[in-house]
Amino acid sequence: MRRFETFAEFWPFYLREHAKPRTRAFHYAGTSLVVILAIAGLVTGNLWLLLAMPLAGYSFAWASHAAIERNRPATFTYPLWSLGADFKMWWRWLTGRLNDDLLAAGVRPDGTAERPHGE
Repeated sequence: MRRFETFAEFWPFYLREHAKPRTRAFHYAGTSLVVILAIAGLVTGNLWLLLAMPLAGYSFAWASHAAIERNRPATFTYPLWSLGADFKMWWRWLTGRLNDDLLAAGVRPDGTAERPHGE
């Protein structure tokens, strides 16, 4: 697998690894739950809610990679960039700007992706 030197290089790869709309939907659910748990934990002072955040986020994400996308999550190779990319993907989806990124990364509306040589 190709090594990425910058987040800007990694971002299109990340999107291609999340080509299927159902995979992204699972990620959106998990990331939304993480945000809700963070807010609830901070408001209530319940640290258990904060401790549940990784389980909530990763369970949705990893399940979607195993069952839908059928690939290895990028988290295992690029943990921090994957976390940042997940929140970027979620935010761009919420604000209606993700489709342009998907098209630029070679992700087609049918959920397939053009893979550059080396991926």
